[in-house]
Amino acid sequence: MTPTPRATAVRRAVAGDAKRLTRLVRGSRAYGGPYAAMVAGYRVGPDYIESHRVFVAVDTGDPAGRVLGFYSLVLAPPELDLLFVADGSQGRGIGRLLVEHMRSQARAAGLDRVRVVSHPPAEGFYRSVGALLTGTVSANPPAVAWDRPELEFPIA
Repeated sequence: MTPTPRATAVRRAVAGDAKRLTRLVRGSRAYGGPYAAMVAGYRVGPDYIESHRVFVAVDTGDPAGRVLGFYSLVLAPPELDLLFVADGSQGRGIGRLLVEHMRSQARAAGLDRVRVVSHPPAEGFYRSVGALLTGTVSANPPAVAWDRPELEFPIA
């Protein structure tokens, strides 16, 4: 894995990021094929960003502040609701950077664990950054037609 670029920073998302985050979700190759229906109409709206702890990794060397990835941490109950890395930025440590940032936010909020219901192809990533498998969430058609791994990040 190539280290995270030095020109990467994590900042709080703002309402103006909504369209870029929505495009990132809908355009994710990880949600191709049978998974495409799950994100086809998905929207990260300004209201979501304003009411949740959403953080973005941005390329600070890019004048437009290109979004490389983002996550959303829900505090009650504690859950990593979303985590996406732009297809062209995968393998550069952006996901790992976002998870480390999420853990620091969770620790600062007094949480001792954070649940994540994973997209099946992402389970290996979550386990590689310290999440522990705790079970399986059953399919819930038509919204989600497949079982998903349930994991938990211990927050020390």
